[in-house]
Order: sequence, then C-alpha cells, then structure tokens
Amino acid sequence: MSLPVTRRLFLAGMPLSLTACVSAGRSALPPKPAIDPGVAAMYASLSDEPFPVPAVDVTRVPPQYIRQVVAFQGPEQPGSIVVDPSRRFLYLVQESGTALRYGCGVGKAGFDYQGSAVIGRKAHWPRWTPTPNMIKLEPDRYGPYAGGVEGGLKNPLGARALYLYRDGRDTLYRIHGTNEPGTIGDSVSSGCIRLFNQDIVDLHRRVPVGTSVTVLDADAEDRTVPDGSSVGV
Repeated sequence: MSLPVTRRLFLAGMPLSLTACVSAGRSALPPKPAIDPGVAAMYASLSDEPFPVPAVDVTRVPPQYIRQVVAFQGPEQPGSIVVDPSRRFLYLVQESGTALRYGCGVGKAGFDYQGSAVIGRKAHWPRWTPTPNMIKLEPDRYGPYAGGVEGGLKNPLGARALYLYRDGRDTLYRIHGTNEPGTIGDSVSSGCIRLFNQDIVDLHRRVPVGTSVTVLDADAEDRTVPDGSSVGV
C-alpha cells in the first residue's frame, strides 16, 4: 500500500542529516575492548592501603606500559633496576635473560640524571616537598607547597617512593607513584620516574634498600629483546 501524498512529501523533504540520525539510532554501539582478567587484577583498586588506591582503567593504557615479563639483554645482574627514560620503561632484572618491565612517566628531573645509584631509602606514602629550584621557576604553582605535603592521594609521589643515593648522598632522584595515572608513558613537566601506584607498590615490595639502579642515557640501546614480551607476572 502506498503512503499518503503528504507523508511521502514529508519524508522526502527531511534534511539528510536528520534522516541519518534516524538511521544511526538503530546501529549497534562498538564493543568495548576485551580486558585480560590477569591484567585487570594487577591494576585493581587497593583497598587495604591507608589511602585506598582507585583501579586503573587498563583499556586506556597502551599495552607496552602494562607490567609484564620481557626478554632482556644487558650486563646488569638479577635483582637490579634499569631505568630507560627515553622509552618510558623501568626494568627489574630477573634470572635467565628476563626482566619485569614497568611503564613509567618521566619528568624533567628524570632526564637530568644518568648513571649508577643505589636505593638508599624506601617510603610508604611519602611526604613531598618541592625543591627550591622548582619554587623559583614556578612560584605560583609550587610556592604554596613550600612547607611540604603529607602522604595521601593528592601527594604527587603517590603510594611509595624509592630514593636514589650515590656515594652515600641523596641524588634527589626518585622512583615513585603518581596521582596522575594518565601521565604514564608520557614526558611530564615535573618529577623524576613515576609509575602507576599499583606498580610502585609491587616494585617497592620486591626490592630492598641497597638495590643497584642504572639510569640509561638517551642514546642507550633498547634492553627489551624484540618479540620477547609476555604479559603476566
């Protein structure tokens, strides 16, 4: 049966954009990315902390920055840490040519330091105080925090911190957590080497004071063996 003339004229006269909206309303939404249950568990919320840590939305994290075991090449001994600021990776060297690799974010201070150090101190929910130079360069941003910030979810050092020393002196270089998980894999305005809070909690648990740390320079060779990665720890 044909439509009445007025109905046919109405449909014919509808703007193309409006008819497209009607059609699009019937299409299915794209499926959400599948989440590996093991990865989701690694980045689940940490409810047993003094300050409960929210879960990381792993669907928004590039796969290379997920904590994973990789094939590793380099002279460093098992149990030592290697930081590659240029590629945004931190390695905890393991036996048999492997390493546990963490994705990281790198602040300006993370590019200023290269060479060897040791972990001289570890802290849970560390206190943070901006350096005099940070306050001098950005007084409006850091001046209000000159007296320091107690540990907590608003503290830029996150849930844990590893303090690097050389020859018995604090280098002012830190490996720490973050209250900005979206910065992992990026170069950021301040700070040293930041990991997801879930990752710094994991690393803090694995390494003792005295652990050797090597920070690579920009020209260093990639330590991950190609096609050697495997998610899961």
